[in-house]
Amino acid sequence: MIRRLRRCGHAPGASSPEDQAVVDEFRAMLTALRNPEPWTPGTGNARDIAVRIGPFVERAQTRPGDDHGPDLIAVTLVHPSTPHAGRHLGYTGRDWLRCPTTAIIGFWQPGYTLLTHAANGLHLPDDIGMAPAHYALYIEARKRDNSRDGHTLLRLGPYTRPQHAQQDGDRLTAALDGQETTLAPGYRITMRFGPFCVSDHQLFTDPYETDVVALLSTAVAGVRP
Repeated sequence: MIRRLRRCGHAPGASSPEDQAVVDEFRAMLTALRNPEPWTPGTGNARDIAVRIGPFVERAQTRPGDDHGPDLIAVTLVHPSTPHAGRHLGYTGRDWLRCPTTAIIGFWQPGYTLLTHAANGLHLPDDIGMAPAHYALYIEARKRDNSRDGHTLLRLGPYTRPQHAQQDGDRLTAALDGQETTLAPGYRITMRFGPFCVSDHQLFTDPYETDVVALLSTAVAGVRP
């Protein structure tokens, strides 16, 4: 799995800069493996994490939602060092994934880079052992006085496919067009797209069994300044 370490030259003496860079990278990998930085659900969501994918380790970003107690979180895999190269190695276009927390080694450290598919010249496999995450739409009312006061009016989910959420999102965006600040006095009505929060499932409305635009109208009608 790990790239073979080879010296660029055969002469005795000091290592070349290229050799030294490889040695330093290898040492950083050993340090990261020996000293993982622990991660626990609900902490450090702004930082990337290291996730086991078979015998490899990959860099991932956490997404709040799609949780099931402490067992699952939503993540998206990212290229370990060069984001623009991810498209060529299968790191993009996978949407969000349901990641077992048992697969998480800890917070991401640069030393893990050597252990990724990308560092070994490999494309991410089609089956990485994680199911697609569920999706949701959130309709929110925010005060227009520049304060953060507000609340969620409507939660729609789970969507099992992102394109279904996008279609309903487009319908809701069209319904809100030009009326975001007039539908509810003192509020701005907004919509956002995100992972489905399994632990809050009782707060969501099944979008496959109703007219989402009608639900929006009902939810907005209940807003009070």
